Amino acid sequence: MAIRMKTITEMALSGAVRSHARTDITARDVTATIDEPEARGGTNQGLTPTETLISALIGCTNVITQRIAEHAGVRIGEMKIDATAKFDRRGVSLSEEVDVPFPQITLDIEVSTDATPGQLEQIRRDLARFCPIAKVIRGAGTELVENWTARPL
Repeated sequence: MAIRMKTITEMALSGAVRSHARTDITARDVTATIDEPEARGGTNQGLTPTETLISALIGCTNVITQRIAEHAGVRIGEMKIDATAKFDRRGVSLSEEVDVPFPQITLDIEVSTDATPGQLEQIRRDLARFCPIAKVIRGAGTELVENWTARPL
């Protein structure tokens, strides 16, 4: 009898508020600090909340790309992902409500792979289909641009 994976799972995280700018987040047995730079009253001990969102996109892009490639029998070697985000600060400055705080995020993805151009294009399409963070960001109205550069392994 095959074991069926649950399709809906629950995630539990906890935030310990250390100051007006710092929160220590615990998930499973891992703790991460979200903080503001000293210039904004923080202690600069972690990424800001907005940087955390973009870093989640980078991490998800890596994980899902690797899973898709493995599923397709494609090898991925070195991978580098750089993100540039356009951020409308009017909302966080409390001056005006902003419907789309990140009008555009660009990912520059460099990868060494044995994928053919067709396989790489399929990986790119599947990434848009399966990366949950990218789906949430796109669903919020953000234009997500991916610039891929591939070189042989």
